Parts: sequence; structure tokens; C-alpha cells
Amino acid sequence: METGNKTEVTEFVLLGLSQTHEVQLFLFFLFLLFYVIVLPGNILIILTVRKEPQLESPMYFFLAHLAFLDICYCSITPPKMLADFFSQRKTISSRSCIAQLFFLHFLGGAEIFLLIAMAFDRYVAICKPLHYATLMRKMVCWILVVAAWAGGFTHSLIQVAFVVHLPFCGPNELDNFFCDVTQVIKLACTNTYVLEFIMFVNSGLVILICFILLLLSYGVLLIRLKTGISKGKRKAVSTCITHIIIVFVMFGPAIYIYCRPFCSLPLDKVVAVFHTVVFPLMNPMIYTLRNREILGAMKQLLARCCL
Repeated sequence: METGNKTEVTEFVLLGLSQTHEVQLFLFFLFLLFYVIVLPGNILIILTVRKEPQLESPMYFFLAHLAFLDICYCSITPPKMLADFFSQRKTISSRSCIAQLFFLHFLGGAEIFLLIAMAFDRYVAICKPLHYATLMRKMVCWILVVAAWAGGFTHSLIQVAFVVHLPFCGPNELDNFFCDVTQVIKLACTNTYVLEFIMFVNSGLVILICFILLLLSYGVLLIRLKTGISKGKRKAVSTCITHIIIVFVMFGPAIYIYCRPFCSLPLDKVVAVFHTVVFPLMNPMIYTLRNREILGAMKQLLARCCL
């Protein structure tokens, strides 16, 4: 569409992960195999938490929601990425690009706030054990989950509100396999210095602050648990360490992407793959593999289904 002497961009060209046909085929089967193995595992976690009475505690309630969020998050970019491996020209319309950007930050933000809710749950369980049943009632858990979704929605709405009004008049190539704010705003036909700073505050600074707060909170909890070697304390320590691993897995790539100037670096695509495809589905699996109680419940559920 012509606007003066410039052409308004109606679609973006995705350069993808590789231009080599053989490499694309290898990546397609690699990611497809990963999904076939790991995605059912996340669904099984949700079903196990819902079906098994011994997993009715808030900790497993939040874990089921984490698995659900990760399944949704991994349904945004990978399907198109897998389809694009067989496309000669990988394109995405400007509206679909904005929608992809919105849902990435919506679900990603909700997951960050959910991790904060999980940290609060562990704080109450360890520091206020006598008041745990009162403070972490079912209604409170649902309020925390809804607040996480609302926080992610607000964060994403701010991102999209600024991006959607940007003028794009070419070039229209994104050196990635999906749309994200760090690359999209670089294609705008206007000075984006102030906008980049706003995006950094809304994404990078928020992510960094949440990361530091989560590490400090779990550090305090581990210090509280260092005295004594009772079975209950060992289990609590193991749970906290699992949460710390998930925090690093979740925040590491996000900090790399959003806590620096919006410029391209050689590792960007590799980090993006782990951030949007691999790590989200692995988060609940990491938690499950380190938790004997939920592993036992999953085996019971599978045994009943087989019988």
C-alpha cells in the first residue's frame, strides 16, 4: 500500500534458523521428536494433579498451572516454525506478527508472576507452617493465579500498544523464526530510542528485578532450612532447589534477550530456540523428575489407565 513515496509493510519475511535444506530437515525432525516426547509429559502432569487426591496441595496446584502455561507458550511460535521448514519463502502478516508478539509476552509475563506466586507458597509453607492451611486456601491460590494472568496481560498490552502504531515502510526482514519486539521495532521508519527505553523498562528491568527477588527469597528460605536434617526439611530444601533451577532456566534466556540494547548478536537464534521451544516444556518436567510424590502418583494413574 503506497503512502507518499513509501510503501507500507503488510507482511514480514522470516529468515528462519537456517537457509540450508538439509539442516532445516534435521531441525524439523529434531523439534518434532522433542514435542512428541515432552508435550504428552506436560499433559500427564496436569491430569495427575487433577486426578490424584494426594496432590491437592497448593504447590501441585501451581505446578499444574505452570505446565498449562508452558503448553500454551509453546503453541505460539513452534507450529509455524515447523511449517516454515518446508516453505521457500517464510512470511508472516503484520497482524499475525503483532498477535504472536502479544501472546508471547502475555504468557511469558503470566509465567513470571506465577513463579512469584510459587515462591510465596514456599515462603508460607516454610516460615509460617502453622498458618499455611489458612493463608493458602483454595480461593487464595486462585486469586494468585488470576493475578498472574492479569499481570501478564497488562505487561503485553503495554508492549503491543506502542508497537501497533509504529510505521513500517521497509525493509521487512526479521532475522529469526518468529516476531519479537526486540527486532520488530528496529524495522520501524522512525526514531525508536525512547520506545526502546520504555520496552527495556517494561521487559528487561521487570524481568531482572523479579529474578533477583526470587533468588533472594529462595536464598533466605535455604538459610532458614540449613539447621537440622529432618526428612521434612530435606524435602523442603529439594523443592527450593528445584524452584531455583526453574528460575534460572526461565529467566536466563529472557535476561539475555531483553536486558541489553536491541541489537543482533550471533547467539540470538540459539537462545531464542531454547527460550520459546525447549525450556518452557522442560520446566514442569524438571520439577516432576525431582519430586518422588508426583512421580509415584503418575505411575499410579498410568497403571489404572492401563488396567
